[in-house]
Amino acid sequence: MRRVGLFGGTFDPPHVGHLVLAECARDRLGLDEVRFIPAGQPPHKRSHPVSPCARRVAMVRLAVRSNPAFVVSMLEARRRGPSFTIETLRRVAAETPRARLYLLMGADSLDEFHTWREPEAILALATLAVAARPGAARAARRVPKRPLLRRGRIAWLDNAEIDVSSSRVRARVRAGHSVRYLVPDAVAAYIARHRLYRSGR
Repeated sequence: MRRVGLFGGTFDPPHVGHLVLAECARDRLGLDEVRFIPAGQPPHKRSHPVSPCARRVAMVRLAVRSNPAFVVSMLEARRRGPSFTIETLRRVAAETPRARLYLLMGADSLDEFHTWREPEAILALATLAVAARPGAARAARRVPKRPLLRRGRIAWLDNAEIDVSSSRVRARVRAGHSVRYLVPDAVAAYIARHRLYRSGR
């Protein structure tokens, strides 16, 4: 059975933490591919400005191009309105009915999972592949006390915890500091060329 990892996010910008998580999941779970799915309109960030979708997609393409197991899916980027995980999962499941799906997420997202749209349906379609995050890893392993998650499938990833976030990268760019080694070189060059994150967020 083909194993497919789905990694959704804003990716504003994609950074090395995203790549390490995806590669760890590929290796740990024996995934045939990891699909990076940039959100067109992230539902949890409606009150916060994000970079245009085309810019974020371009950066993700640059970030993953050296790994043949990583692909970029435009499923949410082309969708009108907010991008909800359950809609994406249903579409992928319908298109690849014989694939086993894994939904990649950080441990800090797990405690919020019950607030997502149709979490029970998500658990019926995919296994949650949960990566440790600095400061959240140990506490997150106690989260399955929630009845919803006790019934679901969770695969814990023994990943290296890298303390980097998109907001930290944006802040460093805004302050005029280097982001080398926090993002792939091609992404850093793209940010500089298009003068992203120079002001505002």
